[in-house]
Amino acid sequence: MRNHLLSGGVALFLIIACSALIAACGAPAATSTSSPSACTGASAANRAYVVVQHLSGATMQRCVGFSEGSIDGQTLMDQSGIQYQANSISSGKVVCQVDFEPKQFSQCFPANQPYWALFIESAGRWTSAAGGFSDVRLHDREALGWHYVGAMDPSPAPPPLANKT
Repeated sequence: MRNHLLSGGVALFLIIACSALIAACGAPAATSTSSPSACTGASAANRAYVVVQHLSGATMQRCVGFSEGSIDGQTLMDQSGIQYQANSISSGKVVCQVDFEPKQFSQCFPANQPYWALFIESAGRWTSAAGGFSDVRLHDREALGWHYVGAMDPSPAPPPLANKT
């Protein structure tokens, strides 16, 4: 009986030690994509999506239902429940922080630092947004995409396509 308890204690110690080691070294980035069926305003006739891809590669998605023919980007972000901070510039509103990345900022596009690239998805294709996100108009089954990219990336890739099933 004593040996059984000792081996159980050793097993528990090893589990705790491995957990601490994983936490200290950093676990792989989790990808959390909410189900499109969990759409805010699900009874509405139309749906638009927000897809966020962090610098780490972790992604998240939210769906917002709306009854009008289109929804603007700011309303979509506000109703998605995704945390964001924005500033106004001459071309419209730009995002400085999404889902608490970066943790702190003093400007939206600091020199030689990552930034949030904005994309619009329609009919299964992403395109770069021309202006600020508040000027974007989305229709049923379209998406607003954010990808936090390195400052030196001359042609940032869009986030993964929205999961609309």
